Amino acid sequence: MNHTRPTVVFIHGLWLHSTSWQPWIDLFTEHGYTCSAPGWPGEPDTVDTAREQPDAVAGLGIDDVVDHYAALISVLPTPPVLIGHSFGGMIAEKLLGNDAAAATIAIDAAQIKGVLPLPLSALRSTLPVFKNPANRHPVGVVDS
Repeated sequence: MNHTRPTVVFIHGLWLHSTSWQPWIDLFTEHGYTCSAPGWPGEPDTVDTAREQPDAVAGLGIDDVVDHYAALISVLPTPPVLIGHSFGGMIAEKLLGNDAAAATIAIDAAQIKGVLPLPLSALRSTLPVFKNPANRHPVGVVDS
């Protein structure tokens, strides 16, 4: 049986740099994974350069970033596992939805336009609990 581990691709969010994933890359590499953390399109190689050239990534849309990562992923021998944070999590989810990844882990992912954080049905079902004055200070619970 072949137990080849998938490649892990880390995707950072807004206002971060791809090098922010280095401790994660080190950890995953120690456990036998092949990892990469490519930057967004136009992202400079270093944090200092990125700070000096903030316009390098200005004007990018979500689709531009998704297409950039899709192109990078397409040359891998097998679909990778994507791990993304914030907007990187949303991008990873979008790539998974486009069948570009084997799996996705989205850490505190940004919401895709038009998606509510909770379905209205979930909010409606909890309304009676929140409206009941007896639930404000349940028996046995002491305010500190």
